[in-house]
Amino acid sequence: MTVVAEPSKKYVCWSCGSENDPDAQFCANCGKLQPTTPTDYFAFFALPRRFQLDTAALEKEFYRLSRKFHPDVYARASAEEQRWSLEKSSVLNDAWRTLREPLARTEYMLGLAGIRLEEQSRDASDRAAESGTAKQQVVPPDLLEEVFELNMQLEEMRMAKASGADDPETRGSLEAAKQNFAGQMKASEQDLQRLWSEWDAAAEADDGNTQQAAQQKMVDLLNRRSYIRNLLRDVEEALKN
Repeated sequence: MTVVAEPSKKYVCWSCGSENDPDAQFCANCGKLQPTTPTDYFAFFALPRRFQLDTAALEKEFYRLSRKFHPDVYARASAEEQRWSLEKSSVLNDAWRTLREPLARTEYMLGLAGIRLEEQSRDASDRAAESGTAKQQVVPPDLLEEVFELNMQLEEMRMAKASGADDPETRGSLEAAKQNFAGQMKASEQDLQRLWSEWDAAAEADDGNTQQAAQQKMVDLLNRRSYIRNLLRDVEEALKN
């Protein structure tokens, strides 16, 4: 999906009256802190929307802006500037936590395209169930048989624990499943990095079809990965003494 940039809109600095870019944090003319405006995290850091980022440069910019936005700098400034510094510090921290983590960054990028992944969080699912809006997690077709067998093994392990016994054969099967799922999780990270490269290269070439195809593959991969993560969690809980 190609991200089309909107025509640049200018706004006037509250202090000196100079025109500035709407995403500018400081006036280019007088250097004064500007009001907080709605913007995405990439624009906040003055970065292009890309899946692959120079995280070292991102970290350096984070600390630079942290110092510039720090409330102590505006201790003697106007009430508006003090409020803006707090608002920008809050946005900066949220943006930093999101963009520095590859998976969080990926989900954020997909969210900017209007895509919401399947509900995978156990806590979120529980909250949805309480409100009557729980979304059933879809089992990847190629895992149907494996999941069926796994559920039987998990139930056998629970029954054995309830009786105060242990089932070495079932435990061995669950240990093997744990290693299998952990391997699949690691492989998914490599696949995701490949899709990032495809999308970013397509963005540079303005190839919307390739972007959209890579984006859909990411959605499928992340939904599958999240399902496997939940299976891995269930197995690890069952194996606890």
